[in-house]
Amino acid sequence: MLAERILTLGGVPMHTFEYYIDRASVPVGKNIIKDDEAIRLIVNSLKELLTIERSILKSSDEADDEGTKSMISDFITEQKKPFGR
Repeated sequence: MLAERILTLGGVPMHTFEYYIDRASVPVGKNIIKDDEAIRLIVNSLKELLTIERSILKSSDEADDEGTKSMISDFITEQKKPFGR
């Protein structure tokens, strides 16, 4: 969905795992076996995603890009549901 939006706007989406890994800011866990560690990682990952999405939302608003703004707003709404916010 995001790649299609980037193409629609005339951009080139990332297309390799290496590219994503080199630029990722979302926390990544390895060998997590304790429940509390897993939950903490999930919460921290969602927090980081929300920060990124809010930045995109602001930029899309400034660019008057209703399509991106709508898509990102939907992502934010869905991610906040489990937290009751």
